[in-house]
Formats: sequence, C-alpha cells, structure tokens
Amino acid sequence: MQKLYPDAAAALDGLLHDGMTICAGGFGLCGIPERLIDAIEAAGVKDLTIASNNAGIDGVGLGKLLRSHQVRKMISSYVGENKEFERQYLSGELEVEFCPQGTLAERCRAGGAGIPGFYTKTGVGTKVAEGKEVKSFDGEDYILERGIRADLSIIKGWKADEAGNLIFRKTARNFNQPMATAGRICVAEVEEVVPVGSLDPDQIHLPGIYVKRMIVGAPYEKKIEFRTVRERA
Repeated sequence: MQKLYPDAAAALDGLLHDGMTICAGGFGLCGIPERLIDAIEAAGVKDLTIASNNAGIDGVGLGKLLRSHQVRKMISSYVGENKEFERQYLSGELEVEFCPQGTLAERCRAGGAGIPGFYTKTGVGTKVAEGKEVKSFDGEDYILERGIRADLSIIKGWKADEAGNLIFRKTARNFNQPMATAGRICVAEVEEVVPVGSLDPDQIHLPGIYVKRMIVGAPYEKKIEFRTVRERA
C-alpha cells in the first residue's frame, strides 16, 4: 500500500470532520507535526477535542488551532507557555481536562493496546480525582483512568522507510509513540523517507503497521519557546 502522500492536505483528505478527537504528538515545540497542524487549520474543521501534552505557544503549533477557535476541548498536562490557552480556559471558551503527564502517556498507550481503563495512584486526593472511581489495593487508594482512543493521530518522526517503519530523533520521541497507537488512523510527518530495508530493525521506534499515511515535511525552522538571557555586565 502506498503510504507516502505529496503534502499534508492530501494526507488528511477524507479524515477530518467537525467534532472529532485528535491525538497530537509533541512536547512544547519539540516533535510537533507542524505541517499537519497547518493543514487542519486550513481545513477549518471545528469543535475538536485534542489530546496533547500542551498546545504549543501562542500562534505556534497547536496554538494556531486555539487562535482560530477550532478546538472545543483540550486533554493536556501543561498550559503555562500559552496565554491564549490560559485566556480561553479562564473565560469558559475552552474545556480543559487536566491530566498528569505520565497518566496522559499511559492513557494513550492503554487506548492503543485495547485497554479501556487502569488504576493509578497519581492524582489521588487532588482535583484530578474528582468524579473518578476510587479503589483500594493492598490498603492504598487508586483512581480509575480511562484509555484514550482518537479518530486520528498526527505525529512527527525523524526518518521512516516506505512501509512506515519510523524512527524518532532523541527527545522528539516524547509523546509521539503512544499518541500514534491511540488513533484509529495515524498520519506521520517525517523529515526523510528511505527505501524499505534501509533501517536497522533494532532501531525502529514505531512499526509501520501503525502508520497509514506519511508526508515529508522538511525543511523546518527550529523555534524556541522562550529565550532567557542575562544582562550585560
């Protein structure tokens, strides 16, 4: 099956609709599927639920979809670098389901593995636990967290072969692997595609069976979330 598409719009053709749930890889601006996010913005779909560690920064990454008011709900761990995220949440324009980072990763991994829910101690006795089932194991309380299944996963990889077997580069691996498995369809944005057999099987992070469509998104401009410098002496 031909998995490589000419651009992001073509790769997402027929997959987008209002009210859908999307799992998006990345951490801050590291390992985010920039071209796919741009294509979603251009498509104009709305009322989206997006599971992602955060939403980029103002006007960058998923921040673009917040700016265009295409997102109804975020399932996230961190909002601190995005003022528009904060503003929409505090004003009631955006629904936010806060989720500890490890729990979010496990919810996506569980969803991809067909596990509907699991118990964890993380969040016990906090707002994270509100409205969730609490169960005691060996005298310790745990809360029930649901696995996440999405209509679509969008991820960013470094190198892939033509079959979709994929390698992430260093810290850009972050949430991309579990997000990829949680979607019913996964579209990957990569920097390079090589012939099948070119990659060492022991180095592959995501098997091609999870990747249905791919694009080459390079070149990329390396962005910095915020820059702190000291004053001159």
